[in-house]
Amino acid sequence: MLMRDYFILQYKMINRMFVAIGIPIIICYLSLILGFVWGSEYLFSKTDLAVYLYVLLSLFLVSKLSNTDRNDFLKAYFFKYQKLRIIENGIVIFPFAVFLFYKKMFIFIPIMAVLAILMTLVKFKNIFNYTIPTPFSKNPFEFSVGFRKTFYIFPIAYYISYESIIVGNFNLGIFSIVLIYAVILSYYAFVENEYYVWLYKLSAKDFLLKKIKIGIYNSFLLSAPVIVALGISFYREIELILSFLLISICFLVAIILAKYSDYPRKMNISQGVLISLGLLMPPIFIGIIPYFYLQSIKQLKTILND
Repeated sequence: MLMRDYFILQYKMINRMFVAIGIPIIICYLSLILGFVWGSEYLFSKTDLAVYLYVLLSLFLVSKLSNTDRNDFLKAYFFKYQKLRIIENGIVIFPFAVFLFYKKMFIFIPIMAVLAILMTLVKFKNIFNYTIPTPFSKNPFEFSVGFRKTFYIFPIAYYISYESIIVGNFNLGIFSIVLIYAVILSYYAFVENEYYVWLYKLSAKDFLLKKIKIGIYNSFLLSAPVIVALGISFYREIELILSFLLISICFLVAIILAKYSDYPRKMNISQGVLISLGLLMPPIFIGIIPYFYLQSIKQLKTILND
């Protein structure tokens, strides 16, 4: 396989993933670009340490390409393996470099580039070859699996909330809550095999209630340090803090129900539109949640016994 063919294949695989979600490819790419720019601007507007967090984030994404098994495979098929890895890492850090150039933080661009090149020599499986413990049980799997993949984000979120208290920036604290729940919601993106649902031997109603109860409990467990700290430090804003918490929980419940409302298929574009409307206008959750619940019951009855 030529190096050019490899990158074309990667591009096609990404497009197929977008198609599977049910959203037009062009919309997905535009959303990613706009989301990246908005997130970058927001980060730089909230903390003086943004550039360091930015570089660390770019290098973390680069590290995801340094899996030992993956690199052994590439090395076996590509004579110019090192060149391919440098190009890969360069593609990942490119948008970060462009934004740093826009911010006129030129000194960090070559530093990030050099570190990205050096990371082509690193294989992380040998460094992090142990199972990360979690406070969650294996059943259901979402939090135990998801937490191990995203554990590094929670210290960052807790640090952001700490910074918000130190500098008296309430909005930065709210951002840390949003960040935590955004990560938690990603845990429900994976649709498990029907066999793993059937194993519960519960009614459809009891299965959904179990999923929702555990989801709310575990999410609160992860967000509690931030909620409590902000509630004490910004006690005059306690109603707003609790409102954000309530909206986040409603969003979580809607995602859980939406996941099973068309099960075993992945969420489609119509479900995504409804959830987006709920995010823009939270009172709509009053109608969205029961709708997804009834649809989920209908879908799960073919698998679970009532």
